[in-house]
Amino acid sequence: MDEPGEIGRRVQRMRVERGWTQKQLAHPSYTSAYVSTLEAGKVRPSETALRFLAARLGTSYEELATGRPAHLATELRLALTDAQRTLATGAADEAAACYRGLLARAQELELVPEQAQARLGLGDCALETGELPEAIAHFEEAERLLADEPLPRRARPIRGRAVAHLLSGELRYACYLLESAIDELGASGLADPDALVLLHAAVIGPYMDMGAHARASRAAELALALAPQVGDPALVAGMHRQVARTFLAEGRIADADASLARAQEIYGQLQLRTDLAHCHWMRGYIQAQNGELVSAERELRTARDMLSARRAGLFTAQVEVELADVLRRLGRREEAAGLLSALLGAGGGLGAVHAGGAHRLLGLMAEERGAQEAAEEHYVQALALLERSGASGDLADLCRLLGDLLRRTGRVEAAMDAYRTGLGHRAAPGTTTLGPAPAAPAFRTARVSGSRWGAGPGE
Repeated sequence: MDEPGEIGRRVQRMRVERGWTQKQLAHPSYTSAYVSTLEAGKVRPSETALRFLAARLGTSYEELATGRPAHLATELRLALTDAQRTLATGAADEAAACYRGLLARAQELELVPEQAQARLGLGDCALETGELPEAIAHFEEAERLLADEPLPRRARPIRGRAVAHLLSGELRYACYLLESAIDELGASGLADPDALVLLHAAVIGPYMDMGAHARASRAAELALALAPQVGDPALVAGMHRQVARTFLAEGRIADADASLARAQEIYGQLQLRTDLAHCHWMRGYIQAQNGELVSAERELRTARDMLSARRAGLFTAQVEVELADVLRRLGRREEAAGLLSALLGAGGGLGAVHAGGAHRLLGLMAEERGAQEAAEEHYVQALALLERSGASGDLADLCRLLGDLLRRTGRVEAAMDAYRTGLGHRAAPGTTTLGPAPAAPAFRTARVSGSRWGAGPGE
């Protein structure tokens, strides 16, 4: 709201334009003396008074309080929706240009919610193009702009920040952000289903990568139970995509595939191309885990081509690491090695987990051709990357590979150190460094039909 003097001058101008006296404007709820005092800027009008005067003058409360015609905010919100659609169906750089223009307009009009929405859009664009520090900065600014809003309104920038840190290889910090928000929602009594599903679905990925499978299963169970109360189909699809990972970890391949099929159907209807590519990616991963390598290659290439067409460089590179693993297992080692070497040599960020995975695969292929020294070098580089990320499952496997290599070359003591490192990271499965897992929502959730989820020991 503007200063009293500006509001008073605005009321007086509009009254005079209509040829009214102060008494005519004030009738029937106020006095002419009050209108006179208000127009002189000697009193700050209440929202009730301004809404009454706005209705009498045939304008909006917003225009009377700020001088901005209400239609400008409406037009800006519609344009932000168009930019969101551009990001979903077109190129991220085109959407980012739209969001930058809309952010400047929102700042000019001092529209804080619209500034936050534009920042969220820019953060999503930066995630897609792999510009992770820029994405984090946009999400942090969106969260700052929404600082006075209830936590459910801040769930999206919190989730965006967590995803950016996850992609950077900072798994523990991603968990911290999401778990803290979930706990705060529970403590505040603002157990909003949309916000909870968004946050629980987002925390599944880092939980799985850290080996916290019990927590991932519990997050999936809560998200599935809350899903019927969520009205946003894209949010429900994203939840099904993440839940598929927990099904896979339990060996429930058919359930994982069915969950992905539900997500894929929704994404296809909404024309959310990047998300649809992620479904092909996940389906390829599931098929690779199930030994269906030809089908896995087909799905991963589809995902890679879709993401590459959208210039989603980070995601494209991460898919190619998993494609290289499938190619190696199909016996096409030279093709796989060429793909991985190109990725690591490009200098672009893969994220610590996938960069570690690339070195692990190159180490395996070096061992297969008898190049023990090169294999050890790749394993050590992978170890440095994965140790920083906290990806305990991958770390344990890598330490086993390195230990076996060292033992075969006669360095028993060094091999024992490698094995102990791996065991140390697997010593507390189902936990993070954060203490107790987030509490369940305070309100009653629908029971998932046929659910066989368990919280697990200590969870």
